[in-house]
Amino acid sequence: MRIAADHPCREGHFPGNPIVPGAVLLDEMLATIESAIGRAPEAWTVDTAKFLHPVRPGEELQVDFEPTAADGVRFECTRGALAILSGRARFTRGEPD
Repeated sequence: MRIAADHPCREGHFPGNPIVPGAVLLDEMLATIESAIGRAPEAWTVDTAKFLHPVRPGEELQVDFEPTAADGVRFECTRGALAILSGRARFTRGEPD
């Protein structure tokens, strides 16, 4: 997974030293998981998310996940051996709770 170096999120986060906002990182990671498991995009409930290190636009990240009970996933996003983001999320139907 890679957030494009010219992604609009970099505007203002932070001039001269851009980082990818956590919400964008989480959204892209969940979309990557949806694509990998062949599910149509839908709403998610994020039970936990730990943002451990900043990500710069254009950096290559690895997304690993495993299914859990209750239609969810446990996920980890890494850059090499460095953990960037980890947590748990569940698919929801309709509006997230």
